[in-house]
Amino acid sequence: QETEETQSNLPRNMIENSMFEEEPDVVDLAKDSTTFPALDPDEVVYEPRSSRLLVRGLGENDMDEDEEDCESSARLLGMSFMNRSSAHRSNSSPYTRQAPPRSCSRPSARTMVVCVLFLVIVASMTMVLYFLPGCNFTRAGCPKTNKTTPIETVYPISTNGKLFPWAQFRLPQSIHPLSYDLTLTPNLDDMTFTGRTVINMSVHHNTNCIVLHGANLNITKATFKVGLEGYKPRQQIAVKVSDDLKTGQYCVLTLHYSANLSHTYDGFYNSSYTDKDGKKRVLAATQFEPLSARKAFPCFDEPAFKATFQIQIIRKPNYMTLSNMPKAKSTTLTSGLVQDEFEKTSVKMSTYLVAFIVADFTPISKNVSKTLVSVYSVPEKKEHTDYALSTASKLLEFYNNFFEIDYPLKKLDLVAIPDFLAGAMENWGLITFRETSLLVGKQSSPLEKQVVASVIAHELAHQGNLFLAVRFRALDKDALNSSHAVSTEVNTPEQVEEMFDSVSYEKGASILLMLNACLLGEQQFRKGIIQYLDQFNESNTDTDGLWNSLTQVSTQHLNVSEMMNSWTSQKGFPLVTVSRKGDQVTLTQEHFLLTSDNTTHTSSLWNIPVTYVNDSCSLAPECRQVFTLKTKSGTLKLPESVKWLKLNYRNTGFYIVHYGDEGWDALTAALHSNVSVLTHEDRASLIHNIFALSRLGRVSFHQVLSLLNYMSNETETSPVTEALLQLSNIYRLLDKRQEHGLVSRMKDYILDHFRSLMDKQTWEEEESVSKQELRSALLEMACSLNEENCTQKAKALFKEHVKSNGTIRIPGDLQRVVFTVAAQSDEDWDTLLHMYAHATYDAEKRKMLQGLASTQNARRLVWILKAGLNGDLIQTQELPLVISRVCNGFTGYLFVWDFIQENWDQLIEKFPVGSFAIQTIIKSATSQFSTQAHLDQVQGFFSGLKERGSQMRSVQEALETIRLNRRWMDQNLSTLRKWL
Repeated sequence: QETEETQSNLPRNMIENSMFEEEPDVVDLAKDSTTFPALDPDEVVYEPRSSRLLVRGLGENDMDEDEEDCESSARLLGMSFMNRSSAHRSNSSPYTRQAPPRSCSRPSARTMVVCVLFLVIVASMTMVLYFLPGCNFTRAGCPKTNKTTPIETVYPISTNGKLFPWAQFRLPQSIHPLSYDLTLTPNLDDMTFTGRTVINMSVHHNTNCIVLHGANLNITKATFKVGLEGYKPRQQIAVKVSDDLKTGQYCVLTLHYSANLSHTYDGFYNSSYTDKDGKKRVLAATQFEPLSARKAFPCFDEPAFKATFQIQIIRKPNYMTLSNMPKAKSTTLTSGLVQDEFEKTSVKMSTYLVAFIVADFTPISKNVSKTLVSVYSVPEKKEHTDYALSTASKLLEFYNNFFEIDYPLKKLDLVAIPDFLAGAMENWGLITFRETSLLVGKQSSPLEKQVVASVIAHELAHQGNLFLAVRFRALDKDALNSSHAVSTEVNTPEQVEEMFDSVSYEKGASILLMLNACLLGEQQFRKGIIQYLDQFNESNTDTDGLWNSLTQVSTQHLNVSEMMNSWTSQKGFPLVTVSRKGDQVTLTQEHFLLTSDNTTHTSSLWNIPVTYVNDSCSLAPECRQVFTLKTKSGTLKLPESVKWLKLNYRNTGFYIVHYGDEGWDALTAALHSNVSVLTHEDRASLIHNIFALSRLGRVSFHQVLSLLNYMSNETETSPVTEALLQLSNIYRLLDKRQEHGLVSRMKDYILDHFRSLMDKQTWEEEESVSKQELRSALLEMACSLNEENCTQKAKALFKEHVKSNGTIRIPGDLQRVVFTVAAQSDEDWDTLLHMYAHATYDAEKRKMLQGLASTQNARRLVWILKAGLNGDLIQTQELPLVISRVCNGFTGYLFVWDFIQENWDQLIEKFPVGSFAIQTIIKSATSQFSTQAHLDQVQGFFSGLKERGSQMRSVQEALETIRLNRRWMDQNLSTLRKWL
């Protein structure tokens, strides 16, 4: 799924956090047979209360050892059934056994004496045990000879008050689905839907229970049939039977249910838009990744449980439907409704890739290599779909040729959803997008088209396409102790949500980029990928499968698995320090860790393919040399005539380099002498590295400023944008700390070093994408510093645009800076809000919103935050963006923190705990705090939440960042005063 961090950080996905609204339910009707009429022994009907479904073939009241494979789970993937509403939840946890009530009466004297004697004996035994060799007071206790004490499984409490017989987070492996037959009937008038799910299953291990997922579903009827070839069906749900389900049996579960369409952005949810006549139109769409297919139909909602899907949707005649597969037929029912039946999926799929849409969208289509490619949008925006269709068609042909595997379906739909939180979602055959990620206006800039093309490319291939700045941000996040390994175990729904972050995505793509570079040519990498895809077609795999395929094609006889496991199995990345003596260059690696709070110190080592160039040859790919650093340190030889050494050629490696004082001085001198002596990627990486080392305390800020002194001669986008980003972060921290004198001097420093570049920028249409990126960064910085030349031109362009009724267009790459400047005026802010309310082109509308959110008018800031939360004029999907933008200003950042504290419960109703949206909100609201008072506030607020978010990784990241900001400020304020 696309996180859309190309221009501005967009939330990755939004899954409603209603997973805890109902407690787990054990469906066990044989214990109360008088409730039900006599039924045929092959079919039992029941009406359970809960959305979480466990179908239990009944044995004795107490479980025996043979039942262990299904004896625990209220922690199914998603924990759909824990009641999170305090109004409906007892004070005791459903995961603990209830203690008997305590007596409050006064103890007798005899009781007191007995208790004292007992405590003395316990204390004596404790002291004896303490001094026994080999004993420690851990939870495991002291070792006992020939005896083991198994840990007792603690079962959660079901909604019927009984113990739920499964207590593990992941589903048991005893039952596997083979196929689903789904029939759904959405009612877009009252925003409800009914469904019928038929699941054909196979028994892999003997069991007497079936555990699967279901959330917020009202099960109205269920039938269960079981049988082995040649045997009469004999078991039904909640009917007590003498025999367990046996390995090799096949069974069928049919469930009828009803539910409300979700009012957030996950599961089967309702969306809406306003048409050209001002009329509200409604639709229903799905977003199932990672944990929300269970909100649309009962299912085994884990990626490994693949199955085929046959989908039918019953609709009103004025709507159309889409699903993963082509439509097989449509039938008009006697009720006047239409039933659309889709072809059965040609391969087994994970539940999170299932998708369906009910809407009144309009398509444009094109046949490409035996595949019908279509782009769908609301009718009013059909004219904005041409670019997406052309791009998707070209990319489909490219991928067919590149991977030497044809796209396997007869159709490929790309659908622009009006209300969609993620950037895009790679549902098989039915890719869903934000409108801003797919639709392109006729006057869109090349920069806007590049963003759309990159999202489409990502979703079609679903592999990383990485910009340099994104790699830097992944490094920044992975440098914190709160980070995680790329491959890591997850045990709660929040942890599943939090895995959708820059470490999983951008670091994962970055280490593949590093591997591609060290394989000495993309042909080897391509061959390995093709072999991998062929070998694991339609099956689950893990990283070892990919590494083994790449090892087999490596001409250097490289053990890819050995190398890459060091990058995927541990968090963080290495700092490589360079020291030189004569012709000997020693490279030393250590864990680059910005903070050490509660750190578990380990001897982390990485298998690093270190690339390097020097002053004799530094630009062309053939200049690059490779040294593999597997141990703590290693040595390579260089001619003594070499003046300087640059490691990590073009920043393809996921590590940071420290050159020592002499090494930094030599590189700084080289850049001052000739800015083009290194590639622009290398220049950008030097800037990022030296700022990172400054935060670590390894280099002085004076060294940072010395390196940046060459920037007035810089001409490329990536070094300039990286330098501006780093300097603007410091500027904002100083501003929020009210270091007014330093704020003014920092402003002067930035303008002194970049003014010549800023003054060279034009305000007319520009065709070059790289020039658009450069001038956008420069002019946004200039205007944010209130540089008069910039603000006057922006104001004039805005007034011309308004006066001409939009006929004089603002270039796409300048719209955000122009709207931001305009929003500082109360009159122009009102004009901009009117424009936003009536804008139809989504990319432009989003930039208007960013401008509106940048005002320093406190009253308007409060209004826009509330409007984003309510979701009327400003869609709730945009709230993380609004919060991020408001936080940049001095007026807004404290308002945002108060807003989050006051509205936390509403926020986690709209965005689930741990989701990318919540991560963005927490990071935005706290990343510019740098005082102990703010640290105490943040820590106090989240620690008081208990189960409602206090243990999120993003909270730990926020606390680390505040401590880091405070430390950096304390260490560098005097240096800044001296050198600025």
